[in-house]
Amino acid sequence: MPQGRPPVVPDDGLTTRARRNAAVLAVHTGEGKGKSTAAFGMALRAWNAGMSVAVFQFVKSAKWKVGEEAAFAGLGRLHDEHGIGGAVEWHKMGAGWSWSRPARRAAESRKPGSDDDHGATAAEGWDEIAGRLREQRHEFYVLDEFTYPLKWGWVDVDEVVDVLNSRPGRQHVVITGRDAPQRLLDAADLVTEMTKIKHPMDAGRKGQRGIEW
Repeated sequence: MPQGRPPVVPDDGLTTRARRNAAVLAVHTGEGKGKSTAAFGMALRAWNAGMSVAVFQFVKSAKWKVGEEAAFAGLGRLHDEHGIGGAVEWHKMGAGWSWSRPARRAAESRKPGSDDDHGATAAEGWDEIAGRLREQRHEFYVLDEFTYPLKWGWVDVDEVVDVLNSRPGRQHVVITGRDAPQRLLDAADLVTEMTKIKHPMDAGRKGQRGIEW
């Protein structure tokens, strides 16, 4: 696809401009490293273009840190204080989503660390995201590690695809994680499979700061 020119132009009645400005659903999946890293790189481009960015990490522990989180916090402050780039929000599942105090209390009433606890918290996070999509709250979403709640049945795949397919406006969504369900892949505009060829851990080396987090 040299110079970004598509090999085939569909006869769909849309203008080149309309196709260029269409909302994109991207999925980064596969066994290899780099799925989240690539998504955060796309989010960085979106921020630079002035888009509002929201990251939702579907991780079991809120203590899990990635270097991009601190970097995007700084970019969010840069926007708030100087109007540069776009607004930034970063939410992490772990100890409860930051917007919902009642949900945190409910989570605390369940057995901490149980699958029921994680499943209910993941479902709550998806409900919040679905509402934001309907309201067009953000322009660029990263749903990091979101394939796992789908795989484990904590969030209904059909519902997710229906909401994503019907989202209004120009809201870009990037979903990361292994074992992405086929229905999600079918619905996506852009699918990338990360394939591991070689990894330092194969030689017994542990993850390193600045490389893995």
